[in-house]
Amino acid sequence: MSIQIIPKSRQGAGAFNGGEIIENKPIGFPQDHSSVSPYSNLFYWAHARAVTDSTIGLHPHKGFEICSFVLKGEIRHFDTKLKEWRTLEAGDVQIIRAGNGISHSEFMAKDGEMFQIWFDPNLEATLGKPASYDDYRASSFPATQTEGVRMTTLVGEGSPFQMDTPGIRVWRIELAAGSHYALPADPKKVYSSYVLDGVLNLNGTEAVLSDYAIARDLSALELVTAAQPATIFIIESLAAVGYPTYGQMMRRG
Repeated sequence: MSIQIIPKSRQGAGAFNGGEIIENKPIGFPQDHSSVSPYSNLFYWAHARAVTDSTIGLHPHKGFEICSFVLKGEIRHFDTKLKEWRTLEAGDVQIIRAGNGISHSEFMAKDGEMFQIWFDPNLEATLGKPASYDDYRASSFPATQTEGVRMTTLVGEGSPFQMDTPGIRVWRIELAAGSHYALPADPKKVYSSYVLDGVLNLNGTEAVLSDYAIARDLSALELVTAAQPATIFIIESLAAVGYPTYGQMMRRG
């Protein structure tokens, strides 16, 4: 078993529009100086926060599956396939399957927050496909409630979310103070987590607000809270992807 904690101070950093939107990046581009390079089929992960209303201008993407998980507030999206602005609110999720090319623009309302995560679905296959796009509303995701624990499945069993990247499951787990939850884990998978609120213990290791954690070789991911509630966002992905990822090609190059 191994659990690596990457605090916000060791994550990458970035900004748009002169600091109108600020980001910390658990997995960033080389110029972002994150201590974590792409791994599994996770290529990029940014936590973006809008200091004021701000629009990121039209820019292109290819190949990757680009997912926006809205954490707080409101974002709007425009792309060259739909050719219209669409609004997403807290709890909603958007996927752009960038395929052979698409350009998009994003608006974030003041105090809005989101994760933007790029998954590598095997670019050798997706670069030959037409781009596609879906919005999923918060109400469409299944949630289970047990004593002190609420788990929402964003990607995985019961969720309508469709993606080409193999082996991905995503959860948002909210724990009351003094709660314990054991997420069944597969030693052949990697569990990447981000603490959205509070303090909790991951298999004996403390994780606090904005900490990023990478866990491997587990049979269960044990989540324990003490005197305060906590919220954690978790992605399960393949330890051995089985195809050449862009991150691997970057390292070889």
